[in-house]
Amino acid sequence: MFNLKIKQGIQVAISLAIAFWIFWFLYKDIQFSSLLDQVRSSNWFWILLSLAISLFGYWLRGWRWSLLLDFEEGKKVTANRAYHAVMVGYLVNLLVPRAGEVARCGVLSRTNGISVGHLFGTVLLERSIDLLFLVFTIILAFLVENQLFLALSGELIDLETLGGKLQSNLPILIGGAAVFIVFIYLLLKKFQDHGLVKKFQNFGRHLLTGLKSIGRLKNPSGFWISSILIWVIYFITMQMVSIGIQSTANLTPGEVLLVMVMGTIGMVAPVQGGIGTFHALVAYILIQFGISESDGKIFAAIIHGTQVIMVLIAGLVSWIVMMRIPAWNKPDKL
Repeated sequence: MFNLKIKQGIQVAISLAIAFWIFWFLYKDIQFSSLLDQVRSSNWFWILLSLAISLFGYWLRGWRWSLLLDFEEGKKVTANRAYHAVMVGYLVNLLVPRAGEVARCGVLSRTNGISVGHLFGTVLLERSIDLLFLVFTIILAFLVENQLFLALSGELIDLETLGGKLQSNLPILIGGAAVFIVFIYLLLKKFQDHGLVKKFQNFGRHLLTGLKSIGRLKNPSGFWISSILIWVIYFITMQMVSIGIQSTANLTPGEVLLVMVMGTIGMVAPVQGGIGTFHALVAYILIQFGISESDGKIFAAIIHGTQVIMVLIAGLVSWIVMMRIPAWNKPDKL
């Protein structure tokens, strides 16, 4: 147990060091006075409104989670209590990447008597649904900003030459793809009892089972509508912040969508609160839109910084609220 804690501590320290190194590398040439000037010149009405809407998005996450927990074990979970547990999870994620999922399950298990295993299963289902929506959002961003995608790809690869080579070698590619699929199938069949293969198979089965279980909820339409609204709120939040900052006020909705996608990918990275990775990807895509490097980095710092402050405050409030609730005592059976 002691060695496990040391290992976990080292992993957290390495993750934090990488995050701050990326952050330092990005901002080492940015003058603090430039950041202050951008902060002072920003329209904080839009930024604060974006935070209020973002907070509603967190509550919506809690409500969606509570829909998955409508069963007889323990005490029924209200939307407000699920929201507070979600915010505790986001607070913990600022300190230890991916630990927030376990933390929110732990505090809700304490107050409502629901097993951590069941709670964690619903969280995995939520994350799987969010991953699907991220893929759909990336596809939507590509459809809206396909010219930019092609231009960025063209900077890395000569698309015309690549297309010609693909066309001339099409039979070889089809045959190679078929051989590859057969090889993967035989490999999985041979090592079907291997732990890693079993994990992937279990993940697929759990995801399929979870998707089927959504249809059996008392309010399946509420689950899917809230899932869509969560991503709409992400976009509205990003749009409002872009309006509130002078350097990004003229971005089109399609460009804002692409910024949102890059920021979301940055937040998925295994570092505390997306520190560094969020800033790098958002700044990179803004530079492609013709925004100066310093303004792009400052935009990323403002939107990420305000969100972190909000999560810190709301998360601490939620933690206090959850700790003040008496622990659930399972009633004795008669």
